[in-house]
Amino acid sequence: MNEKTNTKKEKGWFSKLVASYGLPRLIITAFLLFLLVLAPFVGADLPTQISNIIARFSWNGILVLAMVPMVHSGCGLNFGLPLGIISGLLGATLSIEFGFTGPLSFLMAILIATPLALVLGTIYGWLLNKIKGGEMMIATYVGFSSVSLMCMMWLILPYKSPNMVWGLSGKGLRTTISLEGYYIDVLANFLRIRIGNLDIPVGTLLFFAVLALGIWAFLHTKTGTAMTAVGSNPTFARAAGINVDKMRMLSVIMSTWLAAVGILVYEQGFGFIQLYTAPFYMALPAVSAILIGGATVNKATITNVIIGTILFQGIVTMTPTVMNNMIHMDMSEVIRIIVSNGMILYALTRKTEVAK
Repeated sequence: MNEKTNTKKEKGWFSKLVASYGLPRLIITAFLLFLLVLAPFVGADLPTQISNIIARFSWNGILVLAMVPMVHSGCGLNFGLPLGIISGLLGATLSIEFGFTGPLSFLMAILIATPLALVLGTIYGWLLNKIKGGEMMIATYVGFSSVSLMCMMWLILPYKSPNMVWGLSGKGLRTTISLEGYYIDVLANFLRIRIGNLDIPVGTLLFFAVLALGIWAFLHTKTGTAMTAVGSNPTFARAAGINVDKMRMLSVIMSTWLAAVGILVYEQGFGFIQLYTAPFYMALPAVSAILIGGATVNKATITNVIIGTILFQGIVTMTPTVMNNMIHMDMSEVIRIIVSNGMILYALTRKTEVAK
């Protein structure tokens, strides 16, 4: 009798875990834990791998966080993330062009990027308000077309800094610009913890925590509650006297600004500014991460951001490493592309199911 009771309790506990956490996420989490356990047995250093996951989380967390405001307002997932990223890239390159160095170059990059993000976010928000119901399709178009436009602008804009322009012609920006001497690791080195091969970029994590806490606090204010109401039921929100278009535009501006800051945080950890087509490859992983974290096209939380980013970046980091050590061949980039695209495909399929 007691054995049956215990079995029922165990089943009940597991069912609750599956219901609250989700079976797909449970499988992905179990697979990531399996890779971490397997790593030492195939010759991969476990503290180094954990450090890599933490580092990639700290680089990408704010870009995933940028999804939250637009989801809350009913504008859907921000496939137009490259628009905010472009604002950040302009802030970064102009900061270097104006001669700022060291930590000051990071601060100035944010200050320069902010008004650009506000202006582009306002235009972007106005466009989405004109085409309600097809936001994600229009956002995708905006994201791709803005990157294509900037591929021309990076060659035309009158930059002169020898650290950025092509060496022979002296015109047009390089595809990749080193941040050595500028804001490389400016956040990561703040309160950094190193224990053997374990490396924790405390400053970057704290920066993410501050922004995440700020978004959480905002969503619990009167304005944030109004924004959530607009996303949940715009007709009811309008009847309650809420300016639906204004709330939607505010969410788009917030998302665009977070993307601008997020790419700067990514760059300081990565060590390089990547221009031209690079922003193409930033939106889909961010969208996929928050969906894998448990968000839907109508609801997203800070917890979804944290869980999703850890799972996505953890799998993308660990799978190539473990596979390379098992087969003793350098196929890391091929495996990373297959795994990351597979997770993106899964996440977008899940989005479609939710939308139905």
